[in-house]
Amino acid sequence: MKTFKLDNEPKIESGFKVPDHYFDTFSAKMMQQLEQNEPPVISIFQRKKTLIFSAVAALLVLALMVPLVVQQQNNKENELETAALENYITYQTNVNQYDLINGLNYEEIENMKTPIALEDEAIEEHFSTNTNLENLILE
Repeated sequence: MKTFKLDNEPKIESGFKVPDHYFDTFSAKMMQQLEQNEPPVISIFQRKKTLIFSAVAALLVLALMVPLVVQQQNNKENELETAALENYITYQTNVNQYDLINGLNYEEIENMKTPIALEDEAIEEHFSTNTNLENLILE
């Protein structure tokens, strides 16, 4: 085997050569580039601020929706109670109109009295459409 000596063998030169006085001005060039390309500073609180605002807005929307939902449920319950009450009164044989009148105030009875204005045309239409003469005579 042949002896290998680094000093005697020809050296391969690299393709990169450092220009003259490159490192003398390197720090000044770097400081100029840092000043030009300075990124904007985003604080940590700014990200949290948007998160906090969106959470507050969501809570506000939920707080405003709760009364609406409760009111709709109450309306449904009242409708059910009214319908159940009407059905109860209708199908109970021992309740008559006088029992209902006794349960009302004088003001409530007066509020129920509304004048019914019947026009001649409506009466004639009723008589012309109703073919049962016995009911016409009884009415």
